[in-house]
Parts: sequence; C-alpha cells; structure tokens
Amino acid sequence: MNILIVEDDEDIAELVAFNLERQGWSASMAHEGTEGLELIRSTRPDLVILDIMLPGMDGLEIYRAMKGSPLTASIPVLFLTARAQLEDRLAGLKLGADDYVTKPFSPKELMLRVRNILSRANAGAARLIVRSGSLVLDKNTLHASLAGEPLDLTTAEFKLLAYLMERPGKVQDRYELQKILFGYADTTQSRALDTHVKRLRQKLGSYAGCIVTERGTGYYFEPMAEGV
Repeated sequence: MNILIVEDDEDIAELVAFNLERQGWSASMAHEGTEGLELIRSTRPDLVILDIMLPGMDGLEIYRAMKGSPLTASIPVLFLTARAQLEDRLAGLKLGADDYVTKPFSPKELMLRVRNILSRANAGAARLIVRSGSLVLDKNTLHASLAGEPLDLTTAEFKLLAYLMERPGKVQDRYELQKILFGYADTTQSRALDTHVKRLRQKLGSYAGCIVTERGTGYYFEPMAEGV
C-alpha cells in the first residue's frame, strides 16, 4: 500500500510518514499543492492524506481535480488540517472525502482511520473485479484480460460479458440483456444483441464456449475452470 501525504509542514509530514511505515505501508510526501496533484496523477497512490491549506493549490482544489479524472476519482482521501471549524470539516466531507482529522492529532487515531479507509477501499475494489478462471474484468477501469493478455472489448461487449459473468449458469432472457445494453428492449434489437455476442465470442477465441446460447430464451455464462 502506497500512501501519499500532501502537507506543507515538513515536520508533520515526516511524523505521519514515520507512523505509516511502522504499520508496514509505504509513504511518500509532497509539500506543495501542485506538486501533490502531479504525484497523485503519476503514481496513483492507494490513499492520499491531504492538508487543506497548501501553497500553490489548496486541498479542496486538489480533491476536485482528482474526482474530475477517471484515473484518480476512486482514490480515497483523508483530510488532515488545522482547520477545526465545523464549516471547514463539512466542506471536505460534502465533497465526498472519506474522513477528516484535525491538528493536533493522535498518531494512533490517525493510523486507525487510515486502516479503516483502506479496508473499505479494498472491499469495494474486490467487488469491482469479476473473475472466472483466467478471465478477469475490472469494472472500475473497464479493463479485461484473458490468461494475462488484454482483451480489446467495446463498452457494450464489456457490459454484456460482466453481466453474464456475475450470474454464472443462469440463463438471461434476451429482452433483459437488451435492456442492459440499450436501455430498452424490442424486437428490432434482437439482431444487435446477437451481433454483440458473436463479436464477443470471436474475441474470446478458444474460450468462446463460456457464452452459451439457450435457444429461444437468451444466453448464459458457463464458468471457466480455476487456473484455466
């Protein structure tokens, strides 16, 4: 776990980094807002501990920039700042920050809050990974891979495959699949659905058989053996 501390007070940043590393986590630091955002974008840490009052770019601006990019939007943030007034705490939390700790703080309490955030983030990330044998879909990034090699899927193909994989062995009605893909279902969409399935099978190659046709009804996913 890599945690980035964006804090202009170097003594506080060093204290936080020391305690994080005692817990077995990796810590890096930035002491200025623009530098902090650049590091967030380039390293994509597992958590950002973010001061609000920063030179160059304040913490709230950094947070808004993070949430405006799909590459950094899912990174959890804990605000660490001397601003103890209620309205300032609410400003960060209303933006969606994961937690808020005011200075002076207890390192022990801070580590507990960090651990809780990382536990929640890991649980959420696990739910975003769909896996069957060597076929893996990441719903957060829309990245798909098979036997370690990337699969070049369209958004519709990814959505269809993920939906079927999350319901292994259960036949999915054609009209339900049309609604998942197109937002509505009617007879004019039947051929479009079949075309998506055909192209998806072609991309799956020798594993195309995991998408099974239930004649007259729809399709279902046949789970792949572990290790395949």
